[in-house]
Amino acid sequence: MLTVNALSVYYGESPAVRDVSFELRQSETVAIMGRNGMGKSTLFKSLIGILPAKKGEVLLDGRNITRQPSHERVAAGLSYVPQGRMIFPYLTVEENILTGMEYVAEKKVPRYVYEVFPVLEQMKDRRGGNLSGGQQQQLAIARALVANPKILILDEPTEGIQPSIIKDIAKALNRLKFERDFSLLVSEQVLSFTMEIADRFVIIEKGQFVYEGAKDKVDTARIHAYLTI
Repeated sequence: MLTVNALSVYYGESPAVRDVSFELRQSETVAIMGRNGMGKSTLFKSLIGILPAKKGEVLLDGRNITRQPSHERVAAGLSYVPQGRMIFPYLTVEENILTGMEYVAEKKVPRYVYEVFPVLEQMKDRRGGNLSGGQQQQLAIARALVANPKILILDEPTEGIQPSIIKDIAKALNRLKFERDFSLLVSEQVLSFTMEIADRFVIIEKGQFVYEGAKDKVDTARIHAYLTI
């Protein structure tokens, strides 16, 4: 579904992501893990087109999108929830969700959104800025999903969220991925959360991949060591 070949991303003359290659298969969840400043967000911003690639290529379902602008990548099937969620604070919950439906014919919030995130239906007329951090994260995920993506990209989805809500979001993502049949790429530092949702784990260190493992064979002690060094 997604193929990344030797991707490098620079800030000026400084490499932030260096020769990264990986694949994300249909209906698979891959967790990119690492400490702050290791290149997770830079990689995701490059995949969605916010940051240009210095070299390498990105293929979405066999189609080269390396030089396409962000809106064309969204139309092609990528959806992105950035770190910090970036919901519209002065729009209502329902209006926020509808902003994700630019490329969808029927501009109506799908029923499945409120079934999976019932708090959003309860607060659909409330301004997004008045929601808690966990509720805003659910709103951001809902806004991304109504575009019917092939791939959902989540950048640090548990940041600033209480543990009980983190568990709810993990359950929701597993249900949504099964029912909506999309692939999931997530950057994260909370190992317990990724153990709930990921099929495969990749560690990024100073812009390079240094470890990869499937869930049934993953070395949690090694991952934890990279996250706490």
